[in-house]
Amino acid sequence: MPSPRPDRVARVPDLAQVPERGRAIAHAVGTAGGRALIVGGWVRDALIGRPSKDVDLEVFGVPADRLRALLDAFGRVDTVGESFTVYKIGDVDVSLPRRESKTGRGHKGFAVEGDPSLSIEDAARRRDFTINAISLDPLTGEVLDPFGGRRDLQFKLLRVVDPATFGDDSLRVLRALQFAARFELELTPETDTLCQQIPLDDLPAERVWGEIEKLLLKAERPSLGLALALDLGVVDRLWPELRTLVGCPQEPEWHPEGDVWIHMLMVVDEARKRIAGLGRGPAAAMMLGAICHDLGKPATTAVIDGRIRSPGHEEGGVGPAASFLDRLNVHTLDGYDVRAAVLGLTAHHLKPSAFFKSKTPVGDGAFRRLAQKVDLELLARFATADCHGRAGDFDCSAMDWFLDRARALGVEHAAPAPLVMGRHLLELGVAPGPRMGQILKVIYEAQLDGQITTLEEGLALAKSQLSI
Repeated sequence: MPSPRPDRVARVPDLAQVPERGRAIAHAVGTAGGRALIVGGWVRDALIGRPSKDVDLEVFGVPADRLRALLDAFGRVDTVGESFTVYKIGDVDVSLPRRESKTGRGHKGFAVEGDPSLSIEDAARRRDFTINAISLDPLTGEVLDPFGGRRDLQFKLLRVVDPATFGDDSLRVLRALQFAARFELELTPETDTLCQQIPLDDLPAERVWGEIEKLLLKAERPSLGLALALDLGVVDRLWPELRTLVGCPQEPEWHPEGDVWIHMLMVVDEARKRIAGLGRGPAAAMMLGAICHDLGKPATTAVIDGRIRSPGHEEGGVGPAASFLDRLNVHTLDGYDVRAAVLGLTAHHLKPSAFFKSKTPVGDGAFRRLAQKVDLELLARFATADCHGRAGDFDCSAMDWFLDRARALGVEHAAPAPLVMGRHLLELGVAPGPRMGQILKVIYEAQLDGQITTLEEGLALAKSQLSI
């Protein structure tokens, strides 16, 4: 058993951190003869001193109709949930304790019924892990922990609440991955065995991605969850593209850490260090790029002249990366094209180093053309993570040089906009059609090479093309 950490679990959560609306609702519920408890993640996070935004209140002893009328006094009440009503009032979610019974496969195969007469222990029994089955009275500060979640937090253990019903929702296996990584917990033997036995073929891609996104963006060391995914057989069952990385050899001079799987885990953690300041979409692209960037190595790795090499693995990884993203159904997030960014990082992750080491100077046009295919600042961030994601000490200064060049050219986020547009050619009498497209392409290529820098120069080139 892991060693306990006496400093890991606070004795009493700070009630001052409970939103004022949450305390007010709890007081009103108490006046109505019931009891409102904070449940779930907020309590867990408060016990280990982590900030948590949203509060979930579970209301005991007040029927649903009276609860709704009571909540109307606290502002706009939004109701959500198809089979079970949750009332949202600002940053507070309010619900009744509920009974769940399995009626079929999948996450929708449940019959759910609110029951304000449930005991606190029975209400907590439906939760997945003991660390999520702790509740807090926001009025008195009493912590209610019927399944020993505080002790498991102290001993850094992830334990199921009810082994008999844990497998009713197969998503809990993926939740185990992200909780183990985010809170650096070790699965108990029983939890480990259960997670290996539960089928995962009923999970929609969106639910899988929801948990993997939390793992990648919330855990400081996402590699812990990915390594656990391999141990539990999740990789074999859900992501065969990743399974091919295990055992794929690398040249020890450049990768003394071992095979491609180990390198990928190290790059994932290095990428996680470098997503500060990025929006959700670019951050997700960085993390998924870390997972996907060397997916081309298994098919291209060979011993050549006595050295382990993987020629063409950048482009070779685009297909497997696209397949992996298809399994997660990841496309855009908050308007950002994550899929395109991940495939761009996969296809070009060696370019910063290659440009820097080129025996002949790399011209500005190469940077401008590369900027058509991938965000160069994101690429530089990622290439830095890739460089550091190895055992040993390597010079990673090429990425700083690369980013400085991109910024000096103003193409760190996108290629330059064309100086000459179709409307300009229309004014010169060029009819829409293939000929116009050919001329625009010639002009833009010249712009990328720096041969033209103004609209006037572009129009002059257009006129010369018309005379050909």
